Amino acid sequence: MNPSIKQLQAFVAVAQARSLAEAGERVHLSQPALSIAIRKLESTVGGPLFARTSRQLSLTPEGETFLPVASRLLNDWAEAFEDLGELFSKQRGKVTIAALPTLAAGLLPGLVATLRDRYPRINLALHDALGEEVDQMVREGRADMGLTVPPAATDLLSFEPLLEDHYVAVCPVGHPLLEQATVAWAQLADWPFIGISRLSSSRRDIDRTVGQVGQTLDIVCEVSQIATVGRIVASGAGIGVLPALSFRQISSRGLGHRPLVEPTVARRLGVILRRRDPLSAAASAMLELVREAGELERSAG
Repeated sequence: MNPSIKQLQAFVAVAQARSLAEAGERVHLSQPALSIAIRKLESTVGGPLFARTSRQLSLTPEGETFLPVASRLLNDWAEAFEDLGELFSKQRGKVTIAALPTLAAGLLPGLVATLRDRYPRINLALHDALGEEVDQMVREGRADMGLTVPPAATDLLSFEPLLEDHYVAVCPVGHPLLEQATVAWAQLADWPFIGISRLSSSRRDIDRTVGQVGQTLDIVCEVSQIATVGRIVASGAGIGVLPALSFRQISSRGLGHRPLVEPTVARRLGVILRRRDPLSAAASAMLELVREAGELERSAG
């Protein structure tokens, strides 16, 4: 049988006080109960830990050796529950989020400040990534949650919608398309096009929609970053298509944009979670902040 925490507490108290009466007051045990706890501990470890004389209790050599070990075990026990309490009370913790670049730049900056104000000891790790990588990080447990478009059908991930974005035609200042209030998707085929990576969820939407209207894009350059699309378009090399929310992460200098219509394509954005794994207290707190931010975004829209 393994020693109990009560027996360790009795041993350390008696070893420090060298008196059953004083030790009993420290651990709130009667002297008989204290003596029983010590005897059970000695029986478990296989020998005496105290040398008993008529005047006082003194530690045996084995007891002297065991005292710092027992004290450390009790401290570790207390710290473990203190740490656990801090995690549940959200005084401390870590949250990892994987997010599409548009959401990382458009939704999360304000959340970081709010998280810091409400839970200053919760640390946030943010990874901006393309949609498939966001799904993979959450699925593999490398991220607590993901901010992205709806994932492909899977039993492992759930999707909670937060807001809707839409696509805009992005043109250099002075471009003829900017003379219109809106731009039809079919009109994109008439101009050199700067494309975002084929691995991105936005590119898949763009290719599918252009195909639906029976057109083909004249792609003169393909890049991996949304900000790079903006810079190249601003130089006059072509036009592009970006999510409206992405304008929070790129400079709009030299750029203009118009809503894309015929058809109007909604881009659903939300949070993905692993279905079978509960969130930590810190991650649950972050999820509530994400929901609040989504609500504010919808209200502003």
